[in-house]
Parts: sequence; structure tokens; C-alpha cells
Amino acid sequence: MRFRPTIVVPAAGSGSRFGGPTHKLEQAFEGSTVLATTLRHAIESQLPVLVVTTAELAPLAAGLLARRDILLLDDSDAARGMGSTIAAGVAERSGAPGWLVLPGDMPLVRPATLLAVAGALEEHAVVYAQHRGRRGHPVGFAAELYSELIQLSGDDGARRVLLRYPAHGQEVDDPGVLLDVDTEADLDAIRKVAPPAAPARH
Repeated sequence: MRFRPTIVVPAAGSGSRFGGPTHKLEQAFEGSTVLATTLRHAIESQLPVLVVTTAELAPLAAGLLARRDILLLDDSDAARGMGSTIAAGVAERSGAPGWLVLPGDMPLVRPATLLAVAGALEEHAVVYAQHRGRRGHPVGFAAELYSELIQLSGDDGARRVLLRYPAHGQEVDDPGVLLDVDTEADLDAIRKVAPPAAPARH
């Protein structure tokens, strides 16, 4: 597709609700990790991808993305919340025609879903994926919202922008748009519905 918004993958949060000894994004999933699987699906869409993460988690992305596509936040910036992480990613790709925000803990979102949201973003300022009428991710934003996106902060992500502008729900046949990993129970649940594991990727 000629219209190529950048997929921004926020992956800098502490994952404090996850009870395991290691970060939720490091958990094994589909022969890889939660974050690497999310990134792999994003890359398969053939849209530009930028992951916003920390030095601790960056090795999960290093085998998949070029260094220029990995934006590192220091711990103090990462602690400022999802909104700040999104703002940093949008600012880093300021020349993009739009941005799709895909949280790093959503490894079941399909490449076709990302393309469907990107396509709808050509006609709408704000687009979100929905499955059977339920709102999910990714959420897409047109370039005209740049100045608002780079001012985001806190844990509400882009909710402030979503409340201010009409948003188009792009219906997709992809239940993965509703499934993220916040807890160990979430991880167990999505492992049960994931496709069979592929050979390990490093």
C-alpha cells in the first residue's frame, strides 16, 4: 500500500500487574517471546515499525529490527506512563503520514488487521480495530494529530485524543485485537488460543 503509517509499539512499561519473576514481554510465546511475536506480526505487515522500549528489554527486539527502529527510553521516562511512551515514538517518526499504536503485549494481532486499520486511516483521523463491535488495538492516528500526540503523558495512553475526536471502528475478524497480557492468567489464556508454535526464533 502507498499510504504507510508507522506502527509504534510501546514496550517500556514495568508490567507491574504481571506476577512472574521476569517481565511479561519476556515470556515465552509462539516459539519466541511476547514482544518478539508482536513485533514479528507488525513487520509482516510490511509497514514501518518503531518499538519504544528500555535497555533491559531492547534485546528482545534486536534480532528483528534495525537499531534505528528501536527507541530507548531511560527508566525515568519509561516510568512516566504509556502516554509518554507513545509521545516519544510519534516524535521520533515525526515525518510519518500517521501512526498505529500497537502495545507490545498484544502478540495475536494479525498483519492483515494492521493493514486494515492503516487503510481506514486514509479517510479518518482516528481509527481503532474492533472485533464483533468491541473496541481493541491497534489505534491509528492521522498526521494532523501530531501536535496533540507528542504532548501525551501519564498512564491513560492516547485516551485523551480518542475522547476529543470522532473515531472510526474498523471491524476485523481478529479476536487478537482484544487480547493483551497484563497477568499470568492472561498469558495462559492467549497461549491456549494461539496458533501452534513455530520453531524458535532468536
